[in-house]
Amino acid sequence: MSTERIWTAALVVIGDEILSGRTQDKNVAQLASWLNVQGIRLAEVRVVPDVEAAIVEAVNTLRARNDYLFTTGGIGPTHDDITVDAIAAALGVAVEHHPDAMAVLERYYATRGGLTEARSRMARVPAGAALIPNRLSGAPGIRWGNIFIMAGVPHITAGMLDALTGTLEGGRPVVSKQIGGWMAESEVADILREQERAHEGVAIGSYPFFRDGKVGANFVVRSPDETLVDRCLADLTAALEGAGRTVVAGGI
Repeated sequence: MSTERIWTAALVVIGDEILSGRTQDKNVAQLASWLNVQGIRLAEVRVVPDVEAAIVEAVNTLRARNDYLFTTGGIGPTHDDITVDAIAAALGVAVEHHPDAMAVLERYYATRGGLTEARSRMARVPAGAALIPNRLSGAPGIRWGNIFIMAGVPHITAGMLDALTGTLEGGRPVVSKQIGGWMAESEVADILREQERAHEGVAIGSYPFFRDGKVGANFVVRSPDETLVDRCLADLTAALEGAGRTVVAGGI
């Protein structure tokens, strides 16, 4: 029996401001959701400081064991935006000003004070790179092989992802459905384990919560095959109800 190809991606979130807590990252969730539609699974995420050695190590490790690698942050106009230099070092290539990026920035800043030396830093790319369009703020993202270097500002990242939609090879999108109940996940752990084992090709995630003074949990069933998801969801519901639990369709 052949196993369906699973395409994976990793994300490196770059920035001291993320690690210090000054800025809350929102790109993990939006990238994961976007990748799912492309039939690609976000397999791992690493947050690193604005330190070249840390970026180099993360990039080389994660790009080697995933189909795609995305980075967010550190491609702006200031001195501490070192992502391009670090990734070029990881790849063993030089940094150059991309002529198309320079042209985009010249047009964008023509009525905004002109293209200064600082602003032209946003046209710097690892040699051999292609560009990812950015319709919001002019400065493009960067693609080098299976690496996608993107802005850290979430709405700009979203625009870059939109430009990439449909351009990456992937598998079938993952279907996700859930049920829930006012029960502690520890009380039904054996049922969850048994149902996942009984349904090959399906993953069951358990997400507990405490609300209104009560403990509850939602159980999410995922698979690229919607038929398998529905079958597992029905069997899981029956097993929980058979154990005396009240199940809420669609989750709580």
